[in-house]
Amino acid sequence: MKNRLQYIILILLLITFNTAQAEEKQYASIQGTVLVNGKPTEDATVFLSPRQRISYTDENGVFKFSNVKPGDYKITIKVTGAPAQEKEVKHGDTNTSLTFAFTVKGQNLAEVKVQSRKTINEKPVNVGKSGIKGFDLPQSITVIDNQIIEDQQVNKLSDVIRNVNGVALGTARGSTSEAFYSRGYSLGSNNILKNGSKVSSSVMPEASTLESVEVLKGSAALLYGNVSSGAVVNMVTKKPKFEFGGEVALRTGSYDMYKPIVDFYGPISKDLAFRVVSTYENAGSFRNNVSSDKVYVNPSLLYKLGAKTDVLVQADYLKYNNTPDFGIGTLNSKIPTTIDRKSSFNTPWAYNKVDQTTTSVTVNHELRNNWDLNFITGYQNYDRDYFSTERIQAVENGDWDRKLTRANSIENYFNGQLNLTGKLKTGKISHQILMGTDADSYTTKTNGYAAFATYDRVNILDPTKFTPRIDEPNAVLEKITKSPTYRYGIYAQDLISLTAKIKLLAGIRYSYQRITASKITDVNTGITTTNTAAKKSDDAFSPRVGLVYQPNKTTSLFGSYANSFEVNTGTDIYANNLKPSIINQFELGVKKDLFQNRFSANFTVYKIINNNTTQQAEFLADGSTTNTNSSIKEFLGETTSDGFEVDLSGKIVGQLSFLAGYSYTFMRFTNVAEKDNSPVLGEEFVRNVPHNANGSVFYTFNNYKVKGLKLGASVFYTGDRYAGWNNKQKQLEDDGTRIIPVAGFTTFDLSAGYTFRGVSILAKISNITNALNYTVHENYSVNPIAPRQFATTLSYKF
Repeated sequence: MKNRLQYIILILLLITFNTAQAEEKQYASIQGTVLVNGKPTEDATVFLSPRQRISYTDENGVFKFSNVKPGDYKITIKVTGAPAQEKEVKHGDTNTSLTFAFTVKGQNLAEVKVQSRKTINEKPVNVGKSGIKGFDLPQSITVIDNQIIEDQQVNKLSDVIRNVNGVALGTARGSTSEAFYSRGYSLGSNNILKNGSKVSSSVMPEASTLESVEVLKGSAALLYGNVSSGAVVNMVTKKPKFEFGGEVALRTGSYDMYKPIVDFYGPISKDLAFRVVSTYENAGSFRNNVSSDKVYVNPSLLYKLGAKTDVLVQADYLKYNNTPDFGIGTLNSKIPTTIDRKSSFNTPWAYNKVDQTTTSVTVNHELRNNWDLNFITGYQNYDRDYFSTERIQAVENGDWDRKLTRANSIENYFNGQLNLTGKLKTGKISHQILMGTDADSYTTKTNGYAAFATYDRVNILDPTKFTPRIDEPNAVLEKITKSPTYRYGIYAQDLISLTAKIKLLAGIRYSYQRITASKITDVNTGITTTNTAAKKSDDAFSPRVGLVYQPNKTTSLFGSYANSFEVNTGTDIYANNLKPSIINQFELGVKKDLFQNRFSANFTVYKIINNNTTQQAEFLADGSTTNTNSSIKEFLGETTSDGFEVDLSGKIVGQLSFLAGYSYTFMRFTNVAEKDNSPVLGEEFVRNVPHNANGSVFYTFNNYKVKGLKLGASVFYTGDRYAGWNNKQKQLEDDGTRIIPVAGFTTFDLSAGYTFRGVSILAKISNITNALNYTVHENYSVNPIAPRQFATTLSYKF
């Protein structure tokens, strides 16, 4: 019986195989080429009916439908800027080849490029410098494009970053700036870029000018030098165009938020184009006595200096005034969840005033034989004037002695970089080469004021217990400190295509940093002294190597190793300079494109080992005085961060766009000294965000009855995390933990909009469930997240 059953199964398999072969012989393909102005065009939309199949042309203008049964079909091609074309096809059992030719006026060519449907794996990104596309890069990348920025009506960089798994808002100290964490590491000014140049992270940047935000996760030391190992964030701003157009918009929202936005662009001559983006924002807050006021303007010029050279000049000015807001603070080193999220405890006169100006010049010159030269130079001036209460740390009964901080700092930052990129062959081996150098100088002038005694006492549990002061005391300027820093780097990288499937990325960087003596001027006497103790210099080589294997055109597997050093500025509590931290990073991953290269699914796993992590020292040398100077730091010991990230993005069908991801990071102390003041071995690093996830879906209807209707939904998850301070071995034994656990939370947003003849309205309800949670900076700035809010944008594009 058993043998008879085997024979029956074998016969059925043979019949199935022969039938499949017979059917396969009846199938063939329909393929073709789409030309625009005589040249192949990418991402033209191709419809096959009545089978209701859809495809897109590749970089050679070619489309293909495989396994098509014989019959009568219709091919419809849609290209932006020209009427659709159709052809009837009588398809037989042999392959069919077609050609479609379109004529598009120059005014519409830019639109064709904007409509590109390349996946993130197929595109090169500016932050990578070398023009390497995602499939060939042994590193994880995320790009948030302008469509997402518009659909979600973002106002701050954190609104964009929450779409990037593996990067999360860690703290918002006093609500004057935002600190992001990636793979356990804080992203400071060195890690935040605008158009490839470093910018200050001490102010919240304006989002209305963003064309996209690129995030290069993991080590970027070879490209940018002294950056932390979590990620590099590059804000790409809108650029001039050689056709007239623009947008005017008005955004309004809860708590008296008003924000008009204008965006104009066009040609000045056949070789010169302009663009101006500007906005004004005035907003209240769900927090009592908290408001903000912002003016922003971003002009730019693009000059075509011949057929092979482009010069882009960009500038922006930001004037941002807001109320410092340290939230509800802590109560006996715990989060007082019984306090209403709108409660505020600052003085009525507290202020934070920022003026920031940035300029940059970018020159791109095409040499010959696939070689290009890129030069970027930039300047930034940052001026901050700040006066506020600080550090809401109430005792158990709610009493808090309010202290004041007066600060005024001016930063001047010059930077430049020169990159040479090109392609060549040595025999059958292809090379994609990057060689470059960069340098910058950074000078800070800090005005130091006389220390204040306790301003007054309030009670955060019972505001009626004391009568708070409302007068603004006089702040006495005592000294002015100027501190210059200089950096220089040179680097080279080569993507070596050993075969069509195997590629090797190898590179190395030399970095040098010098901090010169600071000059301190006594305002009363006029005498200037030199602090030679602050002088130091550091240098190091940072190698990087990665291997990529691509079994087919839609799959890439990679592994990489990078070494970097992180210059630790400032001093320890004894005024000694700090040594650099040495960091080793390992990364493995797979990148996959699906649904005819319209959707990407990427997975990355990593491990980062930092031989000696630093943080701001909690106390001064006496061991009891709280340190408020961010330049005074302490070494903690070796930390290890490992985890994984999942990225999903693209358009699965029609106008349905999808973006989602999840990440997990576990950062802890793995090697510490056996000392009373050393961290606890194995303890998780505070302020790291171990779990975060996001998901957004937007659909635009093209059916004539509801054409122009857009619906969208977003969900954002931040998992359990820790605030406060990491424990010290002796202190933990004597006093218990100083770590503050913060529970996870999820928020949901819903959007709906309609567009008709250039006019659109888009509305959003955020945090629909009115979830309550907090961002916590150390153990005193505990800021509640925004409650349920409404925002709407009315705009006209022309």
